[in-house]
Amino acid sequence: MNHTSVRLLDACERLLCEVDCVDDLTVRRLATEAGVAPSSVSYHFGSQERLIVATAERVYRRLNQERMNLLNRAVQKRHPEPPDLEDVIVALVGPSVRWSLEPTSRYRVLAHFNAMSQRSRDPEIYRAIIEGVEHHKAFMVYLRQLAPWLDDAAIGWRMSCALGIRSQVTRSRVRNEVLTGHAIDFSDPEVVIARIVEVVAPMFRRLC
Repeated sequence: MNHTSVRLLDACERLLCEVDCVDDLTVRRLATEAGVAPSSVSYHFGSQERLIVATAERVYRRLNQERMNLLNRAVQKRHPEPPDLEDVIVALVGPSVRWSLEPTSRYRVLAHFNAMSQRSRDPEIYRAIIEGVEHHKAFMVYLRQLAPWLDDAAIGWRMSCALGIRSQVTRSRVRNEVLTGHAIDFSDPEVVIARIVEVVAPMFRRLC
């Protein structure tokens, strides 16, 4: 990737973390932030929308790398035995929860990406990120070890439910506070992660 492309990606990432609405972003503002000509956006990425998608993809790779680092740590901690179920779940959902509650994280980039994908006239350019499951398959390997009585479909379904719970928690803080009677501190990521683990772990345990 050439220097101009990287400057545009860096500028787009910074601005997406600043704006309240992606509509506040313009090609000229992006180019000014990057210190390049406005025509560079279309030349290197095709459009502003595709630049934003490329930026989100780069941020998402970092988030997934954090997940994989946590998973590898969990595996190494118990090797040669299977990892702790709770540690695997923390690796799966924890980074997203922490990013969503950390003001200096790049979570806003992903939030803008999700909002754009729902109203875009070109949904295909979002598909690779939204439907990508390769990193999730790494978790399935260990969840099979921990719950050998479940087939792949059952494990995949439970993972999807776990990710759905995570998404509802990270995107609907006010609603969750109301539903729980403000008994849970949703500003503390470790508390939130522990609560998610408490709900998700029994999905992978054998019923007596």
